[in-house]
Amino acid sequence: MTGSLLFCICLAYFVAAYFIYGGFLKRVFAVDPKRPTPAHTNYDGIDFVPTPRIVLFGHHFASIAGPGPIVGPIMAAYFGWLPALIWILVGCVFVGAFHDFAALTMSVRNKGKSISSIMERLMGFSGRQIFLIFCLACLVLIVAIFTLLIAGMFTSIPAVATASLIFIAMAPLFGLTTIKFGVGLRNASFVFVPLVFLTVAVGNLLPLDLTAMGLTSAQSTYVWIAVLAVYIFAASVVPVQWLLQPRDYLNSYLLYGMLLLGFVSILVYNPQINLSAFNGWQAVTADGNLTAMIPALFIFIACGACSGFHALVASGTTSKQINSEKDLLCIGYGGMIVEGILGVMALVAVMAMEPATFMELGKNQPMAFAVGIASFSAALGIPQVYAQIFISLAISAFMMTSLDTATRLGRFLWQEVFQPRQYKPSKPGEELIELENKPELSPWRKAITNPFLAAFIIVGASILMALSGSAASIWPIFGASNQLMAALTFLAITLYLLMKESKWYLAFFPMVFMMVMSLWGIVQIVQQQWGHNLVLVSSGLFLLIMALLMVGVGVSIMAQHLRLLRAEHHMQMD
Repeated sequence: MTGSLLFCICLAYFVAAYFIYGGFLKRVFAVDPKRPTPAHTNYDGIDFVPTPRIVLFGHHFASIAGPGPIVGPIMAAYFGWLPALIWILVGCVFVGAFHDFAALTMSVRNKGKSISSIMERLMGFSGRQIFLIFCLACLVLIVAIFTLLIAGMFTSIPAVATASLIFIAMAPLFGLTTIKFGVGLRNASFVFVPLVFLTVAVGNLLPLDLTAMGLTSAQSTYVWIAVLAVYIFAASVVPVQWLLQPRDYLNSYLLYGMLLLGFVSILVYNPQINLSAFNGWQAVTADGNLTAMIPALFIFIACGACSGFHALVASGTTSKQINSEKDLLCIGYGGMIVEGILGVMALVAVMAMEPATFMELGKNQPMAFAVGIASFSAALGIPQVYAQIFISLAISAFMMTSLDTATRLGRFLWQEVFQPRQYKPSKPGEELIELENKPELSPWRKAITNPFLAAFIIVGASILMALSGSAASIWPIFGASNQLMAALTFLAITLYLLMKESKWYLAFFPMVFMMVMSLWGIVQIVQQQWGHNLVLVSSGLFLLIMALLMVGVGVSIMAQHLRLLRAEHHMQMD
C-alpha cells in the first residue's frame, strides 16, 4: 500500500463518520436551528458577536489545531505508524469530535458560559473551583509549549518570522477594512488573501535572522519568546473582531492552502511507506527516553484524536459567536474531523522517510512535517524551499492562533476563579438553579480580576514555565494534562446527558478510558522526571491531585443521579 492510497481511504472514512456518527449525535443533543444562540441574546460587540459560519470555522479550527495534529502523530510514529493511525481514526471520530461537539453544544445551551461554569451547574461550587484551577495549570502549559515551538521555528527558519510578523500586522487592517469602512467580506478577501500568500515570498527575500545580527541560537530564541509574550498579552485583551477574528479568518486560508498542497502532493507524488508499521511496545522517543507505547500513544497524540483544550476554546470563545445551532455540527464536530485528516497527513509525511532520517528529523516535528510535504510538492513543480517556507508559515500561524486563544482563555478562567457562587444549592440529583441576584464583587476581587492584570499573570507564569525546559521535555506533561482535561469534560458531558435522561453512556466510556490513560501517563512522567526537573514533577503532582479531587466529586454526583433514576424506575414498576 502506498501513502496516497492510505490517505484516500482515511479521508473517505472521515467523511462518512461526519455524516453518520455526527448526524447521530446531532439527534442525541436535539440540535434546533430555531433556538436563539447567546451571540444574539447576549450580544455585546466584544465577545458575544454573531459570526458567519465560514469565518467562525476558520477561527475555531485555527484555535484548536495548533501544532497538536502534527507534533503528536510524528512523536507517536517512533512506535510505528500503525498504532498512531488506528488511534487517530478511532479516537478522532468517537472521542475527540464527540467531545468538541458536546462541549460547544452545552455551552451554547447555557448562555455561552464556559465549561467551568457548566461544571458548577452540574457539580457545585467546589467542583467548579477545582476544575478552574486544573484548567489554569493546563493553559499555562499550553502557552509555554506553543511559545517554545514558535520561538524555535522563528530561529531555525527566519523567513517564517518575517512572514508571521507581517501577517499579524495585516489582520487589524483587514478588520478595519470590513468593520470601520464597511467593505464586504468577499471583496476584502479578494485583496487580503493574496497578500497573505505574498508574505511567503517577502519572508524568503527578507528573513529576520537574529543570529546574523550576532546573537547565538539560544539568545535568538529568548528574544522571540519575549516578542511573543508582548504579542499574546495584547491579543488577549483587545476585542475579538479587531484581531482574533480577522487574523483567524485569514489564517484559515493558509491552513486550507496547506491541506490542499499536502493532499495534492501526496496524490501526485504517491510516496512509498518506508517506516515500520510497528516497532514494539517500547521505543526511544523524541525526548531521548525509553517510553512504553501504552499510555504514551494516547498522551502524545493530543489534537489529532482528542484534546481537552478544545472544550475551553469551544465554550470560551466559539460558543459566544455561533450564529445558529445549525452551525454546531459543522464547527464542533467538523473542525475536529479536519484535525484528524491533518494528523493522518502528518503521518504520511514521515512514513516516506528512511528510518535514520526520521529518527533525526522527528525530534523537530513541525520541521519534519514541512520537509516531508515539501519533498512531495516537488512533483508539482513547486520549488522545495518555497513549499517548506509556506508550510512552516502555516504551522506557525495556527500555532500562534492557539497561543493567543489559550492566553485569552487563561484570562477568562483567572477571572472566573474569583467570581462568587453563581448557582444556589438544590436537592441531591437535581441541577443547580442560577442565582437571580448575584453578589457584587468586592474591591479586591475587582482588582485581581482586572483583564490586564489577569493577562499579565497568565503570560508571566507561562513564560517562566517555558524557560524551565525544552519543548520535547514539556510536551509529555502538556499532553497528559490536556487529555486529563478531556476526561474531566467527558465527566461533565456524562452528567449533562444523565440529567437529560439521554444516552449518557456514550460519554461515560470515553471518560473512563481517557481518565485511566491520562492518570497513568502523569504518574510515568513524574517517575521519569523525578530528581531531574522539579518544575515538571511539581506540575505533574499538582495536576494529579486536582484530577483525583475532581473525579471524587463527579463520582459522588453520578452515584446520586443513578440512585434517583433507579428509585424512579422502581416506583414506575410498582
